[in-house]
Formats: sequence, C-alpha cells, structure tokens
Amino acid sequence: MKNSFYISIVILFLLNACSVYKKAEKKFDKGEFNSAINLYKQAVKKNDNAAQALFYTAESYRLSNRLEIAAPFYEAAIDSGYREDEVFYNYALALKSNSDYKGAREVLEDYLPDANNPEIKKLAEFQLKNLYNIDEILEDQTFYTVKNLDEINTPAAEYAPFFHDDELYFTSTRDDDGRIYKATGDNFSDIYKVKSKGANVDTTTIEKLPPNINWADANEGSVAIDSRGRTMIFARGNTGKRKGLNDVNLYITRYRNGQWSEPELMRINDPDAWNSTPAFSEDGRTLYFSSTREGGFGGVDLYSATVNSRGQWGNVRNLGDKINTPEDEMFPSTSQDGKLYFSSNGHPGLGKLDIFVAERKGGQITISHLGKPMNSNKDDFAVFMYSPDRGFFSSDRPGGEGRDDIYTFKNEDPDLKIVNYFLEGVTTTHNSNDAEVILPGANVRIFSQDSVLLGEILTGQDGKFNFRVSEEEEYFIIAEKDNYFTTRKTFSTVGKTLDKSQLNSLITNKVFETEILLEEIILDKAFELENIYYDFDSANIRADAAIELDKLVTILKDNPPIKIELSSHTDSRGEAAYNQDLSRRRAESAVAYIISQGIDPSRIKARGYGESQLIIEDAETEEEHETNRRTEFKVTEYDKEVARRIREQEEAQFKKGTVEVEIKEEKEVPEASTDEFDFN
Repeated sequence: MKNSFYISIVILFLLNACSVYKKAEKKFDKGEFNSAINLYKQAVKKNDNAAQALFYTAESYRLSNRLEIAAPFYEAAIDSGYREDEVFYNYALALKSNSDYKGAREVLEDYLPDANNPEIKKLAEFQLKNLYNIDEILEDQTFYTVKNLDEINTPAAEYAPFFHDDELYFTSTRDDDGRIYKATGDNFSDIYKVKSKGANVDTTTIEKLPPNINWADANEGSVAIDSRGRTMIFARGNTGKRKGLNDVNLYITRYRNGQWSEPELMRINDPDAWNSTPAFSEDGRTLYFSSTREGGFGGVDLYSATVNSRGQWGNVRNLGDKINTPEDEMFPSTSQDGKLYFSSNGHPGLGKLDIFVAERKGGQITISHLGKPMNSNKDDFAVFMYSPDRGFFSSDRPGGEGRDDIYTFKNEDPDLKIVNYFLEGVTTTHNSNDAEVILPGANVRIFSQDSVLLGEILTGQDGKFNFRVSEEEEYFIIAEKDNYFTTRKTFSTVGKTLDKSQLNSLITNKVFETEILLEEIILDKAFELENIYYDFDSANIRADAAIELDKLVTILKDNPPIKIELSSHTDSRGEAAYNQDLSRRRAESAVAYIISQGIDPSRIKARGYGESQLIIEDAETEEEHETNRRTEFKVTEYDKEVARRIREQEEAQFKKGTVEVEIKEEKEVPEASTDEFDFN
C-alpha cells in the first residue's frame, strides 16, 4: 500500500512536468517566445525533457533576437546530451555574438567532422569561413565616428531611422499602454516622428503617427517615404491573422489632403512569407525590401520591385548571390551616390547583423564591410544617410539607452569624393513635314548588357527621361509607343570615368546625353536601309550589308506586330529585264539572310523593282550608281491584336513573382526617372 502511494506521487509529478513542457511547446509554436522561455525553464527544473527544454530555451532567446543570452543554454543542452546538428551551429552563432570568436570556431571545427544534416553542415562551413576572416575585419581602419542619439532613445527599443523633409521617423516600443507582444515580452512597436535638423532633434515635437498607421495590436516599423513625400510604405505584422513570423507584410499609403490614406496591402507581398524593411531608391521608382519567400538563397533575402508606367508595383527580383547569402540580409537603403547599404549576418562580420555596402562598377558588384565603430558584435542595422557623409543607424550594442538605440554617424574620410553618373535623353519623332519633334508618352527601358531590366520610364510632355548609370558599363535602351517602331540604342560609360583625385567638390554629377528617334508606323512608307550595297551584277550579301541587315533583324524582333516587304533596286546599267531579275534575286538573298537569323518567314517578303525607281536618274559615277543600288523596307501590316497580346504578356511578366491580394489599384505614378540597379 505504501509503495503504491509513492508510485502514484511519482506518476503525478511526471504528468505535471510533462504538462509544463507541452505548454511551452504550444507557446513556442505560436511564436510566443517570451512565455515559452519561462515554461521551458520550469520544465528544466522538473527534469522533464531537460536537454530539449534547454535547447528550446536557447532557441526562444534566439528567435526573439536575444542570441547572446542563448549561449549558456545551448551549452547546457549539449552537456545534457542534446546532439542535433542545429544546437552546435546556433551555439557557435551565440558565442560569436558575445565576441568569443575562438570559441565559435572551436565549436564548428569539432562539429563538422560528425555533421549529419547536410543543410546545417553547409551553413556551418560558410560561417566557419567567415570566422577565419574576423582578424582581418578587426584590423580595418575606418573614418567613421558614431554617437548615441540619446535625445530620443529610451529604455525601450528605438530603431529603423528614416529622415525626410526635416523630420526623423523611427520605430519604438516606448508606448507602455499595457499591450504586450508575447514573442519578446516588450510593448508593441509603433512608428514615430520628430522634427530634426539632421541629427539635431526637437524632442518637444515627438509624436506617434495616426491610428490608421499604428494599429493597437500590431507591430509597425521600418518606414520608407518617397522623395516627394507622397507615398509611404511600411511593415506591419503580428496582427494575429496568421501564426508565427509570416504575419508581416508591406503596406502602402498616400499623402492626400494633409493626411495619410488608409494603408493597403501591397501586391508584391508573399502571404506565405515574411515581408519587411522597405526602402525606396532616390527617385522612388524602385523599392528594395526583405523577404523569406521561396526561391531565395537563405533565411531572409533582399529583393527589388519596380513601378511601371501605370503606377503598379511588380517585377520582383531577388538581388542575387552577390548580395544574398545562406543567412539573413535585410534593412536595405540607398545613398545619393547609388550605393546599396544593407545588414547581414551571412557576410563576414563581427557578430549578429553587421552593416555592409554594395557598389556596382563595370557590371560587377563589390561588397564592403563598414568596419568598426559602425559595426560591433551585436546587431547593427538600418542605415539611413541624409547627406553624403552623415546618417543614422540602429544598434543594440552595450552602453546604449535601451534594447535598440538610434545612433548618428559621420564619415570623416579626408579623401571622400562622390561622383554620380546619369544618362539623360529625349524621345523624338518626325512630323508630317519631316521635321524632328518631341515625342511624349514613350515607354523607355534601360537594360544591362546581359539583358537584365534596370529601369523603366514613361516620358512626359517634354519627352525627357533619365537614368542613373554605373562606371565602366555597357547598356542598351529600348523605347516604345503604340503605333511607333520600337527602337533600341546602345550606351556605354566605359572609358568615361572621372578621376576623383582631380575633383575638388564633395559631390560631382556627370551627365551624359542621348536622343532616341521613334518613327511612326505608316503602312507602305519606304525606309531605306543605309549601306545595303551589292557589288556590280551580284546578289551576294557583302559583309557590310550583313551588318546593316542585322539592324533590320533587330527591328523585326523588337516589333512583333509588323510584317514587311523588303525591296531591292538596281542601277540603270544593263537590260531592264535583267535588272528586274537581279533586284529580285538581291531581295530574296537579303530575306533569306534575315530568316536565317530567326525571323518567321511569314513576316517578310521579297520584292525586286529593278531600275524602275531610280533616285538619281542620270547617274554617271560609281558612287551614284551605288546610291541607286539600294535596299528598302516598308510595313505592309500592323497587327494591333498581336500588339495587345504582347502588352498583356509584358504585364504578366512584370507581375511574375508577385502575389495578387485584394487591394485597390495603385494609380499614382512617380515622376519619370530611375536609379534602380541590378545586383545579380
């Protein structure tokens, strides 16, 4: 009887312990990490699943952005017999966040020979390689000075600074209204703003953005506003509509009649992913953001989206493996000189998130670590530059006012010189009097040499367009408008880079100029192909003729709705019947060449006119005879249905990678300019 009593007590104890662990699991699965931590610690004390409880205590700290606190719990889990691959990898990351680089290396070196999980093994090898570079990073000399912006920092979290129109926007958990975000145990975050002259803030003006921006039971943050102050995009999450971390999305709002409109979900969100940390390019036509959507290189990747001529956001593209790593990249921002700043824990760095800068030159991307004191062994993130040498960033480094603080910085490099390169142009056409005039409403796109779309512009009434371009790079530009020939033109900055040592100003703008002529499509109007010449009494395609015929091939490829007649003309020497046959053979030879370059034979037909349409009636010199021996083309059919289908296909391609959600149409179109870059 006595033994039965003790057995009952033991069973009751075990059941009670098990229930605590199960409760902890439920909290963990719901993303309520702060509550889970307390329950897992209770389970450890009760010695129920102690090793697992220790590991998930550490994981709860890591997932609530307190990785440095997790280190002893990972170590205790290992000592208690927890041997899953992830415990060793995350333990090394936790040691790194505490500047124990030697310890982190030793953990990974000991783990790798016995690794079982190939994915974690790959991450561990990647991280170990980064750890071997720590000493080099620590030795780097920089010209940055940093200062805590203690005027606005509190014991709560302040982060994600954004400066616009003499106002500093930031995210904070300072509002102690009793609302607790269960993942961290902190207050929900909201977006605030304060009047500021650079880093000089007027604390009496701090205010929270209105309730339509800041919801009562959601986290808002990471705001971005276009240069004109008309469009704001921000992240909102943890609304309770979706479990876990995926309940974070981008919202868009417009400034109308003195207030921000009701925010709407953006179409570029992936509802099955975390979407956050937006940033506009300087001209507002490109949006950079971070997401965990499928198809990336790691946990969180950086993406870009562009706005088309109808004001719709799409063309979502991963920025590629030069930027993104198997780990996390987030908090992008652009500077006045076209560089992309971002934070990463995947590139070689000092601890958790470090700040890096990506620069494009000669079609190649270079990534640079900003070094100390911009970076530390803690989270350093969300850089925003409000001038070429000054800005803000966020960090949870020791010595701050709260959990995350906002810092100011200055680049005191005495040799700092910034050169911006721009391509400016205008679209034109010929009027009925054959005079060249401005052509408004043309859609102009710029591509890298490897055919990656870099920017898109709809020209205004002045026909003007402009793009930011990079040093030492080749481009091509395509301009199109309904009922006009789509036209392409090449452009290069190769050999045109300015020598910074010869410049005196902090900022120098180098502007290149161009013009794109779009001819109206008029049925049966003849266009002469320059320099399509044939040797006397020959139908063979000369090398110089092939070069010019390739241009017609490009015109046909760029203008699928058209069908053409290609005609050949001879000089007046020889019999008329013979010349007629010769011109036919020349036209057929040219058409055969064009078809050999991939053009559908149904889109082009040959026609020989012999000597019936001479340009110079009484030609005497060989040069005059060559002028008469010419090749022309004219459009015989313009299929508007084909043109419509092409527009639909282009729109579908633009939306590729985006997810349709129930939102109102985004109709406001930013001004026509772009400085978006491809970082693939």
